[in-house]
Amino acid sequence: MKNALITGATKGMGRAIAIALANEGISLAVCSRNSADLSAFKTELLKANPAIKVFTAVADGSNKNELLQFAKGAEQELGFINILVNSLGMYAPSRILDDEGDTFEKTINTNLMPAYELYRYFGKAMIAARDGHIFNICSVAALNPVVEAGTYSVTKAALLSLTKAMRLEMQQHGVKVTAVIPGSTLTNSWAGQNVDKNKMVLPEDVASAIVNIYKMSAGANVDEIVIRPAGGQL
Repeated sequence: MKNALITGATKGMGRAIAIALANEGISLAVCSRNSADLSAFKTELLKANPAIKVFTAVADGSNKNELLQFAKGAEQELGFINILVNSLGMYAPSRILDDEGDTFEKTINTNLMPAYELYRYFGKAMIAARDGHIFNICSVAALNPVVEAGTYSVTKAALLSLTKAMRLEMQQHGVKVTAVIPGSTLTNSWAGQNVDKNKMVLPEDVASAIVNIYKMSAGANVDEIVIRPAGGQL
C-alpha cells in the first residue's frame, strides 16, 4: 500500500487532495492545529475508504519542531512515504510596505519552510528507494506577482524555485517532483467575498490533476502544471 503525507490537509486544496488519494487506496498522514477538525476528517477519510490507514497528529505545520515530529510519527506509523504534498499556505492581502512586523516570518514559515524541511527529511529515503513523488502547491502569483499580496507572491516564487532545485537533485534517482500552480481557487482565502464558484478553479480540480499526474507511467513526469480559471484570473 502506498502512503502520502499532506500538509494543510483539513482545508481547501489539501483536503480535496487527501480525499482523492484516499479514494485511490493510498494511506494518509495529516496534521492540524485543531484536534476536533482532525478527528472528524479522519472519520470522513476512513468512511470513504475503510481499507486505508490514516495517521493524524495535532501539530502546527509552520513550526519546524512540530512539523518534523509529525513527519517522524507518520514514518513510524505508516512506513515509507511515497507521496509528499506540500499544501500548507497562508495568504496575506497586503502590500509589502504595509505588512505587519511579523508577516514576512509567518509567511515564510507557512509557505516555504515546510516544503524545504520535509524534503530534507524524506528526500534521502526516497533516493535510497528510487521511489517517490513530491507535489508542491505553488501559485500563479509565483509567475506574476500580485502587488496587493507582495510577500505571498515572493514566498510562492521561492517555493517554485525550490521545486525546480528539488527536481534537478532528484531526477537521476527516479524520484518525481511536480510544481502545481493554481490560479484563483475556491478556498478559505476568499471567505467573506462575493465570488462565483463557476468562474473559479475548484480544489477538486487540483486534486484530480495530482491523482492523474501520480498515476502516469514511471518514465513520465509533469514538471509544472498551471490551472487557471477558464475565464481568466479573478
